[in-house]
Amino acid sequence: MKIIVCGAGNLGKSVVSYLVKGNNDIVVIDDNQRNLDEISKEFDVLPIVGKPSHPDVLERAGAKDCDMIFAVTDTDEVNMIVCQLAYTLFTIPKKIASINSKTFLDPLWAMLYNDNHLPVDLLISPDIDIADNILKILKYPGCSGIISVLNEDYCILTVNIKENCPFLNVELMQVTRQEGINPGFVNIVRNNQSFLPDMYETLQLNDEVNILLKTSDIYSTISAFGLEKPTNERLVVFGGNEIAEYIGGKIEHDDTITSCRLIEEDIEKARKLAKILNHVVVINGEMMSDVILKEAEINRADAVIALTDDDKDNLLASLLASKNGVTTTISVINTPSYNNLMFSITDNILVDRSAVTISKILKEIRTAKLKKAYSVSREQGEIWEIRLNERMLCCYKKIGELNLAKNCRVFAILRDGNLIYPDQTTKLEDGDLILVYVDSTAVKQSEQIFS
Repeated sequence: MKIIVCGAGNLGKSVVSYLVKGNNDIVVIDDNQRNLDEISKEFDVLPIVGKPSHPDVLERAGAKDCDMIFAVTDTDEVNMIVCQLAYTLFTIPKKIASINSKTFLDPLWAMLYNDNHLPVDLLISPDIDIADNILKILKYPGCSGIISVLNEDYCILTVNIKENCPFLNVELMQVTRQEGINPGFVNIVRNNQSFLPDMYETLQLNDEVNILLKTSDIYSTISAFGLEKPTNERLVVFGGNEIAEYIGGKIEHDDTITSCRLIEEDIEKARKLAKILNHVVVINGEMMSDVILKEAEINRADAVIALTDDDKDNLLASLLASKNGVTTTISVINTPSYNNLMFSITDNILVDRSAVTISKILKEIRTAKLKKAYSVSREQGEIWEIRLNERMLCCYKKIGELNLAKNCRVFAILRDGNLIYPDQTTKLEDGDLILVYVDSTAVKQSEQIFS
């Protein structure tokens, strides 16, 4: 597949880092030579210097025989123009654009995005998606992540096993027999390696575990694993970007949040946020300054969110918060390698920009017809949600007959409103809604099985 990625910033890197894992020819366009140099050193791509919104630049990048284009520059208007050119001049089949402006995303203008107006096949809003991800974590103190699945009646909850966990060194079979919870274990990340456990596997210290459960059971499950924390009522936010603006706007209408203080070093950004946010205290100053931290009352905060554009600043801010007694710290990271570097060093929750973004586009780049798809476990695996029909090759087969690759598994079936944890003898039926864990090394094979 030939793919053009317009924009070599943080978002462009996130997209490219995932696309290079497939058998794709990738061209990256950016008018910043430094950005292109960085991305071409790290990934096998063809860099093109120029403005992505110029037809001659797109032509030079090979738009005439392109299968898919990602317009992921930092400017919404440029991304829209790229998609228009891709449709009108080059008839590129699939066009994906990043749009973060609240104005462009207003439901009033939803009719704007179609072939007769702005031909965008898929809109993604990475900043909003990251903000929503953080808000979910804040809502359920003690977890490290939540993914809604199966019509949102169920979710995949990520928890980290700590010393006070009552299930430490306990077999999964025994955990499932605990009264009041009904967890289905999806996968475990141990020593930075993801694997699919059997029911005789024991939970080890610092394991990162993905669990399938009813959405209504989230609180009881967190409590059962010994991870319960106080409600996040007092927040401190480091950074005043679009993510911060969206989070600030949401928590202003949340009665459970009693106070929120936001630190931003850039005076213009701070002034803008102070005008927009009525109930958030915006502080302008150096983020790591003792004076500023004291003014932000970090020692009284329940949760700290670090979401600047600099990974090191975010990690340092979270470490400082932990030293000040903050129980919940969340850092947004732009470089996936930090995920492995910081794993098990602290209790800091890492929100990987790449994983959040990729989860929004996976459904479009996979050849199997997926209802939803998510990148999980530091991009070591994917979770696919698939609605089966009788025309699919896998339908009416037993799971053991599918020849799934190692570290791949159909781990749940929703059939007639009932959840089934299947085994190798379970037969797939027309109308089933299934959840599949796919190892990142077995994507192509899995696509063929579920085609």
